[in-house]
Amino acid sequence: MKSYLRYLLPLFLLAAEAAGARAQSFPIYDSGGPLRPEQGTFDVTFYDIDLRILPDAKVIGGSVTTFARIVEPTRLIVLELDTLLIVQEVESVRGGEMSPLQWERRVGTIRIDLGSVRPAGEEVGVRVTYAGRPRVAPQAPWDGGFVWEETRSGASWIATAVQGEGPDLWWPAKDHVSDKPDSVALHIRVPRPLVVATNGRLERVEEHTDGNSTYHYLVSTPVSAYNIALNIAPYELIEEEMRSITGETFPVTFFVLPEDEGRGRRLMREILDHLRFFEETVGPYPFRADGYKVAQTPHLGMEHQTVIAYGANFNRGAMTGGRDWGFDALHHHELAHEWWGNLVTNSDWQDMWIHEGFGTYMQSLYAEELGGDEGYRAHLGVERQGISNLAPLAPRESKTTGEIYFDSGSDIYSKGAWVLHTLRWVLGDEDFFESLRRFAYPTEEARRATDGSQVRSVTSDDFIAVAEEVSGRELDWFFEVYLRQAQLPRITGVRAGEVLQLRWDAPGGLPFPMPVEVEFRGRTVRVEMPGGRGEVTLPRNAQAVVDPNSRVLRANQNEGVVAAQ
Repeated sequence: MKSYLRYLLPLFLLAAEAAGARAQSFPIYDSGGPLRPEQGTFDVTFYDIDLRILPDAKVIGGSVTTFARIVEPTRLIVLELDTLLIVQEVESVRGGEMSPLQWERRVGTIRIDLGSVRPAGEEVGVRVTYAGRPRVAPQAPWDGGFVWEETRSGASWIATAVQGEGPDLWWPAKDHVSDKPDSVALHIRVPRPLVVATNGRLERVEEHTDGNSTYHYLVSTPVSAYNIALNIAPYELIEEEMRSITGETFPVTFFVLPEDEGRGRRLMREILDHLRFFEETVGPYPFRADGYKVAQTPHLGMEHQTVIAYGANFNRGAMTGGRDWGFDALHHHELAHEWWGNLVTNSDWQDMWIHEGFGTYMQSLYAEELGGDEGYRAHLGVERQGISNLAPLAPRESKTTGEIYFDSGSDIYSKGAWVLHTLRWVLGDEDFFESLRRFAYPTEEARRATDGSQVRSVTSDDFIAVAEEVSGRELDWFFEVYLRQAQLPRITGVRAGEVLQLRWDAPGGLPFPMPVEVEFRGRTVRVEMPGGRGEVTLPRNAQAVVDPNSRVLRANQNEGVVAAQ
């Protein structure tokens, strides 16, 4: 960090006071949506984040250096940064040399003039020096920003949570989920005895004579910019080692408040079992090179790569309306995102069900491991209540975070989980779980990789292709109804003498050859439904139950009894 920054911070504060009042009237833009033309001209390869945190003043200041590869000729680099933060200087970085650049601030962006049109393939570097009071999160983690709190003992307790709004709430970045830097370095300076937990592996702690410490971390694998997070408190570290199914060991660390160390040690045992479950179900923990960390936070939680934010206060029901499923559901869900979200990342927010639906379904599978079929069905039964069918689960057009999270209610969570549950019924366990594993790791090389090559961006179509390849089935009919339509299919049964005639009615009249179970007199049969029609012969006076085990997601989920005739 530039030494002169400590002298400039008071000046930045004065400017921030004036700018802050103006900026409050500007909207916070959701992350995502279509990639803007000026964003598509360059690909970020590396961020170097060098910041000082002043808890008493609630101020941050420092610099972020962005290295990028030009993919289309341009003379502009456009980065996003919240209007509450004051830019002091922008420089070109080439080798060890720096030179000033012309730049323009527009609402929410910094437009940096490189001085000439740079050709495709050229590497460029720009450094933005800035400071100010970052936006305070109104309701973290749902409404993002900085969180400035105190522990029960009165110590500073700081966190960031910016998934919906993007990293630009506290540092200048290219805010689009499709562009992951190959790596990120973080150098975070805080007053002692505060400890910094952030993404990646801790390389060293630098002690300064002014009573501050700088924590140097390196994220060695590609990471979504919104996933970069700060967690700062006088943490105690609970450290374990996990042996992966690959044979490697990696560190597992719980950054916990001193007053909660005992509870933290008890939860650590569960954390290790969650890791085991995911490795056995999906594949090895993806970021073994950087380790796995959990940081106790003053807000509920978030999926930040390699440093999960945990704020459930050791209450297993904190995320489930108070219901205890026999495990810490918050940690389990956020851990799921290391695979569904961080290992495989939707290239556009329109496919966010891959993050949230897959993540939610993993809790149902863990409930099945702990409580058998009863636990599995009970967990899914609760999730079924949250489905609203307000919008397509995976629309074909690009979406922002706000649109995908709020326009569809909780469907990307609950409906997404149920789509996977139904797919399991269609494919059978062997092909279904192989599809999950293959979607996470397409090859054995990817499964064993730790250099970042295992990380990739995906779409819903990619998952469809995997499921079709593994099963040898054509599945467009399944996903066209469940992903692209808002409403659910409906099944009806009509008794004609001893024959029960079944019919699917899918939204838009789409084909829907979904097989279904029928139960009668203690016997359950599977009825194939080519063309969305099927029938089964029943004993005289036998009452039938259609889909008795709720294997299929449908509109009339609570209907299924066909009276005897």
